[in-house]
Amino acid sequence: MKDCIFCKIANQEIGTEIEYENDNVIAFKSIDPKARIHLIITTKKHYDTILDIDDAETIQDLHKAIKEVSQKFNIYNSGFRLINNCKEDSGQEVMHAHIHMLGGERLRDAII
Repeated sequence: MKDCIFCKIANQEIGTEIEYENDNVIAFKSIDPKARIHLIITTKKHYDTILDIDDAETIQDLHKAIKEVSQKFNIYNSGFRLINNCKEDSGQEVMHAHIHMLGGERLRDAII
């Protein structure tokens, strides 16, 4: 999508430090972190919500990214939170399928 910020990041039209990348998925740090570690894991192809992803390979790549990013940031064993807001009424602000990964501290009180 032309005006989607996550599409622009995926297409390298907006510079950000990519923490993880594979054929279908990228991960980068949130510009508004809610925890010590707060990453956005998103699809390169535009899907409005996670429910719109109709490609099994992309779903598998999301899972792979979650595992590899959690290992990279040393939260695989200590625990982390994954948050996916789906549609505006849930709080989704960027209408591009993405997952928030929060970690690096006790997360019981972290809200996004």
